[in-house]
Formats: sequence, C-alpha cells, structure tokens
Amino acid sequence: MSQQCRRIGAYEVSILHDGIFEAPLDVLIHADGEAARDEAVSRWGKPKVSIVVNCFALKGPDGITLIDAGTGHSWGEAMGHAPAAMAAAGIAPDDVARVLITHLHGDHALGLFDGDRARFPKAEIIVPEADFGFYGDEANRARTPDNKQGAFAITASLKKHYAGRIRSVAGEAHPGIALIALPGHTVGHGGYLIQGKDESLLLWGDALHLSDLQASDPAIGLIYDFDAATALASRRAILARAAREGWLVSGGHVEGFRRVVTKGAGYELTAA
Repeated sequence: MSQQCRRIGAYEVSILHDGIFEAPLDVLIHADGEAARDEAVSRWGKPKVSIVVNCFALKGPDGITLIDAGTGHSWGEAMGHAPAAMAAAGIAPDDVARVLITHLHGDHALGLFDGDRARFPKAEIIVPEADFGFYGDEANRARTPDNKQGAFAITASLKKHYAGRIRSVAGEAHPGIALIALPGHTVGHGGYLIQGKDESLLLWGDALHLSDLQASDPAIGLIYDFDAATALASRRAILARAAREGWLVSGGHVEGFRRVVTKGAGYELTAA
C-alpha cells in the first residue's frame, strides 16, 4: 500500500489531508528557556512554522471510523479539505459510523460540524473522558487563559449537534482501538492505538507538531499546549514507548506513517 494507506489489523487506515497550518516562529517555546529556544530555531533554519493537518479514515468490517475530523470551513481556504479527501475515497458523511476525537481543538474537531448541523448524521462521537469532562464544564472556563478557551465552544456545539450520540472513554475506545492518555496539549489529549497481529499503529494526535524538530529535541513545545510541562512529559514518554514497542506512528501533524528510532539524546521519525 502507499505511504498514505496501511493495513493494520482489521482496518485499512488512510490519511485524509485537511490542509496546511502556518504560524510565525514565535509560537515555539523551549523548556530550558529563551536562549535554548533561539538556538534550536537557528539550528532548524526554517523561516516559519508550516505543518500538515491530517485526520484518518479506517475502513473495517464494522463500517467507517474516522480519527479526528479536520477543521471544516472554520480556518480559511488553506484547510478544510478533509471532506473532499473523504469523497475521493468513496466515503459519504452518512457512511461514517463513529468518529474518535484525540482532543477538542479546532483542527481536530470543528470538522464535525457543517454550519449549524452535524456533518455526520449517523455517527457516534467518541471523546477522551478527561477532555470532555473539563471542557464540558463551563465553571472551568474562568480558570483557563483566554487564548486557550476555544475547546469550550467546540464542546458546547458537540453536545448540541450530537446529543445522545457522544461517548467519553478512558481506555478501550472501540474493539481493537485503545485510547492512550497523552495529557498536556489539552487536559485530556490522547492518542489511539490500533492493534494489529503483526504491527500496531499509534495515531498520537498532537503529541508532536513538528516531527523533525521535536523528535530530536522533545523539550521544544508550542504555545498551544495547555500545560507545557505535562505536554513535554507526555511527549518524552510516548517517543520512548513507541521506539521500544516498534509501533508505526502518525498524527494530526505527521507526514505519512513513521517509526520512532533513538538517535543520540533524542529520536528520529523515519519513513515506514
């Protein structure tokens, strides 16, 4: 199969390209401070942050499963192309049986909505329990910085448009698919491990945004993390575990399918 499609267990997993997100370099941070950040950015040598935005389609005996849903029409013309990618793959919105959300940020969950209605009229929406619990409680909004409150509105829309079809999970999300908690980017951010007999695939959401830069130096983060220290701990732990287990990996901002290998004091994501 191509770099954009793999057979894992009962599922044929395809990458759906939603678009490209761009931001200035000042969205980057480093756990060791500003000097370490500036050195890393200089070594990286790129003029801006430019990252792919993905979601995933799983075709299996139990119907179509999506992992994340892209941005929909909310983030401009550079993104929102996942519906066209689905159509090209022969998947209609009515075909989708379930959507597993890694976390409730806009580039992963706004694609659940088509204007003021549900995009997937028959789908069950599966969300990490910790994310849904936190962002579903308006009392937490006042304790959250203004620039990190978007998930509250998304959760309210989710409750409105998918009422009765939402399931929050903390372990098994669906047969053969387990939620792995990776907190920090959001309160309940997680990845989904698709378990196969010969190999397994971890779709790790936003554990890493910049594969080459953050794999080699996991201390680099982005200002979008809810809790930078916890996100760093999750990033280090999942890189080590993925390398140890030999998992295939991909995510919301990873190009293609990769493997994590140890390289020096850090890691490298090699093409699978």
